Amino acid sequence: MKNKIMNFWKYRFLLSNLIGRDLKVKYRRSKLGVMWSVLNPLLMMLVMTAVFSAFFSFDIPNYPVYLLSGQLLFTFFNDSTSAAMGSVLFSASLIKKVYVPKYIFPLEKSCFSFINMLFSMVALLFIMVITGAPFYASIVAATIPLFTMFLFCMGVGLFLSAGAVYFRDVMHFWSVIIMALNYATPIFYPETIWQGTFMAYVGRINPLYWYVSTFRDCVINGVFPSTLQITLCCAFAAIAVVVGAYVFNKSQDNFILHI
Repeated sequence: MKNKIMNFWKYRFLLSNLIGRDLKVKYRRSKLGVMWSVLNPLLMMLVMTAVFSAFFSFDIPNYPVYLLSGQLLFTFFNDSTSAAMGSVLFSASLIKKVYVPKYIFPLEKSCFSFINMLFSMVALLFIMVITGAPFYASIVAATIPLFTMFLFCMGVGLFLSAGAVYFRDVMHFWSVIIMALNYATPIFYPETIWQGTFMAYVGRINPLYWYVSTFRDCVINGVFPSTLQITLCCAFAAIAVVVGAYVFNKSQDNFILHI
């Protein structure tokens, strides 16, 4: 364990350089640059609010804030896991030339997506101010679902990046999973719509449900996370990291034969 930590510390500059490279590539030749991290979720929220507010605005107070808070977290999950999944494959030229810890590539994608999400949080604060949403003290506890979700995404990313090396079909199958999770998570509809349905039980098995609902409790409802919420957020993160790291570590020695 000590050697792994020292190895990570040795390559910390590579990690930061890769994150900086992705930031430059993402906003290359863009006049607004990083401002798109704020504008993009705002514009998406406006479109989705116009479409869905007629159905759910009476069931959900301050629907724009409700929608954007769920949208930001789900977009982070989608971006980080999807980018991490192909990170080893797309870095084949570098891996074949020099020794680099292979876990750096999926980890960098998770870190980049997390930083991008933090920029996007400005959009949420802006909408809260515009709509007159109250700012509760519990907002500081929102760091709990955010940090544990980052660990969860990192673990899933490690698992997917290893799987995609051996089975390219994983990349196509994951897009279907993402779509299913989008509808299985109460992002644009109220949780009450589950009452009396099969989803009332199945939906709560979805880890994203707990991260999104805990975040909303802290930011929108002014409620500090319960013991159950904290336990489940940490448990999902721990399981994802342990499983993802184990699978990645066991399979990485043969990556060079498949990339």
